[in-house]
Amino acid sequence: MKKRLARAAHHIDGQPMFKVLARAYELERAGRSFIHFEIGDPDFDTPKNIVQAAFEALVKGKTHYTSSMGLTEFRDAAREATLHSRGFLPTREQVLVTPGANVIIYYVVRCVVNPGEEVILPDPGFPSYYSVLKFAGVTPVRVPLLEKDGFRISPGEIRKRITERTRLIILNSPHNPTGAVMIPFEIDEVARIAEEHDLYLLSDEIYARMLYDCPFRSPSARDHCRERTIIANGFSKSYAMTGWRLGVAIGPEDLIEKMGLLLQTTTSCVSPFIQYAGIVALRGEQAPIVSMMEEFKSRRNVLVEGLNNLPGISCVKPDGAFYVFPNITATGMTSEEFADYMLEVAGVTLLPGTNFGQYGEGYVRLCYATSRDNILKGLDRMKVALAKRGKTL
Repeated sequence: MKKRLARAAHHIDGQPMFKVLARAYELERAGRSFIHFEIGDPDFDTPKNIVQAAFEALVKGKTHYTSSMGLTEFRDAAREATLHSRGFLPTREQVLVTPGANVIIYYVVRCVVNPGEEVILPDPGFPSYYSVLKFAGVTPVRVPLLEKDGFRISPGEIRKRITERTRLIILNSPHNPTGAVMIPFEIDEVARIAEEHDLYLLSDEIYARMLYDCPFRSPSARDHCRERTIIANGFSKSYAMTGWRLGVAIGPEDLIEKMGLLLQTTTSCVSPFIQYAGIVALRGEQAPIVSMMEEFKSRRNVLVEGLNNLPGISCVKPDGAFYVFPNITATGMTSEEFADYMLEVAGVTLLPGTNFGQYGEGYVRLCYATSRDNILKGLDRMKVALAKRGKTL
């Protein structure tokens, strides 16, 4: 008898950046050379004090099961960090330690949205939003992010899309893939809309520390995550800890309890030695993080200037994260064609805007989590490839 997968299994899309990375690695093993702009993985090493904390915890035998909610010491460190950065002190019962921030999206959707109900979210947006909703049988309601608006989501457009089936709004500022940062008034207005319509609000704040010349604002300022706001945060980007898989969710106590049970069911707990490293990350010296952000800002400036000097490309300077989202429509190529051309001809890996939603057509995403030398080499390769294409047209 032929075995068949569940219907839901055919609705799992995954993350396109990992697929592009795998393809590039395969070609590199065959002798090709690539400049990588496809994946948001800082090229910095995790700060030494954080690594040392994990090592010491391992030596002390911190390698066994622990509470599914997270170590008390870690949750308290996360509470203190929230007070410092967002102005309120959540209760310990509002904090859940997770294996990375990505999985928080799944936990929230499964715990607050029923199949057939609706979630309002940005388009373009992080691919995991769409993959999770599709797998869960939830309807995405897309709010287009427009270049003329600085790629910031419009509270008014969110309001227009609310129906009786809406259960959740997803915000992401600083934003992936555009690097856009919403202004405080916009953030506050979305929080007010969620309260007015009694909706949950998931604020993806993984890039909260990655800001250039503008303030950070969280919608949690309105309800302190006690009623409807859920913060998704993690250590991957700001602390160069992508491989550690350490995240934090802060939200209403009743929801966090259920999310903790789901984590317990699927993962048991987050490794304690990783949590001890996280405590040092939050409470320890922040100078390496500040230095890393200054370098990212410098790289952003180099990349944006270089892209704006390439034929057929224009690029808005983003205010946060470590991505740029240039407009490539004047090249005459679609987003997919441009990405494929740069991979095959230039040896540059980047992502088509359509990987991030239907409104990403005409754009591509580049991540500048690589050295300035690599950025300059990548720009030069793209320039040569575009010149070569121009001669053949």
